Amino acid sequence: MRALLVVNPRATTTSERSRDVLVRALRSAVDLTVRYTERRGHATKLARDAAESGVDLVVTLGGDGTVNEAVNGLLTAPAALADLPGPIAGRLPALAVVPGGSTNVFARALGMPRDWADGTSVVLDGLRDGRHRVVGLGRADDRYFTFTAGLGWDAATIRRVEQARMRGRTSTPALYMRSTVSQFLRGSDRKNPPLTLEWPGETPDTELGTVIVQNTAPWTYVGDRPVHLNPDASFELGLDVLALRRLTVPSSARTVTQLAWRATDPRGKQVLRRHDVTEFTVVASRPQAFQLDGDYLGERQKVHFVSVPSALRVIC
Repeated sequence: MRALLVVNPRATTTSERSRDVLVRALRSAVDLTVRYTERRGHATKLARDAAESGVDLVVTLGGDGTVNEAVNGLLTAPAALADLPGPIAGRLPALAVVPGGSTNVFARALGMPRDWADGTSVVLDGLRDGRHRVVGLGRADDRYFTFTAGLGWDAATIRRVEQARMRGRTSTPALYMRSTVSQFLRGSDRKNPPLTLEWPGETPDTELGTVIVQNTAPWTYVGDRPVHLNPDASFELGLDVLALRRLTVPSSARTVTQLAWRATDPRGKQVLRRHDVTEFTVVASRPQAFQLDGDYLGERQKVHFVSVPSALRVIC
């Protein structure tokens, strides 16, 4: 079996020694090529090139951003785009994820352990036993995501966290919580919510302050605790949507409390939910922060979301 290992050398929970151990372990099971990412977006090209060259397996060592880029490389390879019958997953290399980031939501949603060494063992066992899982993905315009997407408050919070990390701050649950509260207090959209959800053949939902889309549950983790916005979201179903209407202080404080201290799905008059959705569009009256799989991607005013079933084979 030919395999490519895509390594993010800036992954937060691995070292050069751990990478060497992983490489030796994988080489005992597959014909391995190792490539290091050099810039943002590089993992996409590496994975696409691997798919075009007939590689059987792509392994990532990094966080959710590295996984997202590799998935987009696989799903934009010629085999994925070809008009052929059957699920997309059957035409592409399988994916194996070794957790190396600070949160690793996608890997943990698949049941992978947090530690890279334990994750490596799971991957090796899966390869030996021929064990894999076929999962669906989400697509936002022309980009795929594995577990979440968002416009508005949550994406602006991620933007604030990324800015803090560029100043040398460490990514921690406390940093995310402070950024969430700070973004709410300083945001400009509380009194005039800019977002609209357009559903095919239905009346739109208007005056929304933030929209969060999930392809699986949980939404994220705070340390060891899963945080559930849409607890019924699943890789085997369509997309789940949660939107907050007006970001008033009482309702938003209640939502943050539910998430931070009880790690449960928020409820209330200001909460809108949809489960197992195939397709919809988010439209904004002014540019809004946009994120996919926890990476800030700039501002958008319109994003079309689609559920893509049976899109990827994952070693688990």
